Amino acid sequence: MRSIPSLFVSLSLFTLAACQPVGGPSTRPAPAIAPRVAFRALADSLLDDRRFRSANWGVLVVDPSTGDTLYSRNAGKLFMPASNQKLITGAVALARLGGDFRYETRVLGSASVRDGILPGDLAVLGSGDPSYTDSLAGGDAMAPLRALADSLTARGIREVAGRLLRAAPVFPDSTLGFGWAWDDLDYGYSAPVDALFFNEGIARVTIVGGATPGAPVTVRTAPARTVPALGPIAVTTIARDTTRTNGRAVARTRVEWTSDVRGVRPLLSLSGQVITGDSVTLEVALRHPSGAWLDAFAEALAARGIHVRGGVEPNAIADTTGMITLASRQSPPLREILPRFEKPSQNQIGELLFKTLGRVETGSGTADSGRAVVERQLLAWGADSAGFAVRDGSGLSRHDYLAPETIVRVLEAIRRHPEFRTFYDALPIAGIDGTIRNRMRGTPALGNVRAKTGTLDKARALSGYVTSADGRLLLFSMLANNHVVSNAEVERVQDALLVWLASNRLGAPR
Repeated sequence: MRSIPSLFVSLSLFTLAACQPVGGPSTRPAPAIAPRVAFRALADSLLDDRRFRSANWGVLVVDPSTGDTLYSRNAGKLFMPASNQKLITGAVALARLGGDFRYETRVLGSASVRDGILPGDLAVLGSGDPSYTDSLAGGDAMAPLRALADSLTARGIREVAGRLLRAAPVFPDSTLGFGWAWDDLDYGYSAPVDALFFNEGIARVTIVGGATPGAPVTVRTAPARTVPALGPIAVTTIARDTTRTNGRAVARTRVEWTSDVRGVRPLLSLSGQVITGDSVTLEVALRHPSGAWLDAFAEALAARGIHVRGGVEPNAIADTTGMITLASRQSPPLREILPRFEKPSQNQIGELLFKTLGRVETGSGTADSGRAVVERQLLAWGADSAGFAVRDGSGLSRHDYLAPETIVRVLEAIRRHPEFRTFYDALPIAGIDGTIRNRMRGTPALGNVRAKTGTLDKARALSGYVTSADGRLLLFSMLANNHVVSNAEVERVQDALLVWLASNRLGAPR
């Protein structure tokens, strides 16, 4: 099995062959190997390695300035793209909605306020805004909720006589993506989405051990103190093991959780043990997204001195007849949301954009409507109808399929779009940030490659842009499926090819 250093030795040999004549004292110098020929030979040697004998590779590298294909292998075949699906969702969203697009949240209620009391219910109409989150609200997901509460306080509201409810949902179908794995649903990357959506569907739960063995633990939730609602807590404080005797079990902190969704709102149950003075923080999915948003908003209202007599009813839909807008908030523009989507590969923003495309373009905020919008745009960009199967906006579904040709067509279409710089800057940068921050460091690809990763079991993808040593912006898509080696082995091949492209002058097509 070839290691990373030996891969880069091969890469260096091909680089030298491309740049220097070969010869000796008694022979005439041979012409240099054309760079593009050398790259194809390198790619073939790496992809044909016996490590990948059970794998399927789909690779396409194109120079759009000349229309030349530098390398192609199975480029028209379908592959499971994993989070490379986000390239499609992001490009279509930017093309159809525009970089200035903003989500709006409206708080509705009665037009009359008497002695600080708002009669009737308080309703919230969401549109899928993903910015009620630490990452897009200056590190405090509660800040935009408190701003809405401030707007109500400015109207003189001190008490709501009725309940806090959501208005009729603009996303009427399932909160989960098509084909998502049921055993992943408690984890943040599989959090459900809805028109009211809080902190990327994730809560942080910190459990702190007591001062002495047997003492109660302390449990804190963030960014909201009341989200998620806590159920039974069976976590004990245990003594720290100081002996470290061979063969003796070592005491350690270990906490597990389950989410019971059978009641009005999900309850998080905790069990396990925490060493004295130790702590552990869990990230858990908020299984009722609109309910979590409303609970967090109720907390923000209480912090501003507004009491809701009827409490929060997360499963009820408000009758908004005769209600007016009491407060509203707009999200940051899409061009500011996009980096938070692409760089960390945030699944839930992908699903919100997917349904938003359906709502804005067709009037129906369902996944099926979003799928129809995406498919129409792919066809308009020249993709073959047999070159894609779209099922969600994030790539978490194992029912998504893309051909490298489809991905490269999208990369080229958005390259020609006025918002290209927004799309390009939103992508992870090799060795710098996002999901490729630890890759290709110490090479000419550092800070050069802009690309989206994709990872599912037996699927590893990397697609985007690389600039050659002579300044050519190249488009590439590298998809690997059904490999039995580690993802790191696939990444080494992808990185080696991109480092070669970033290191060499390509010259004229041959």
